[in-house]
Amino acid sequence: MALMITDECINCDVCEPECPNNAISQGAEIYEIDPNKCTECVGHYDEPQCQQVCPVDCIPLNPERVETKDQLMDKFLKLTAQK
Repeated sequence: MALMITDECINCDVCEPECPNNAISQGAEIYEIDPNKCTECVGHYDEPQCQQVCPVDCIPLNPERVETKDQLMDKFLKLTAQK
């Protein structure tokens, strides 16, 4: 699954630089995650880095973007052109 940022986001700016895929960007009101770039850090780290640094725990799994670890790894390989 890709991750998502809820409206509980306080725009603290700590998640954006932690994303190795550049999937996080400032939206109209809060930060947003591009589900086409989010691999939950599969291929980079053992755990999603944005979740680790978020002080308000507003980055859950996106239930509309269900993906297996294999699918996330395939996305990682495509994003990093290692396929």
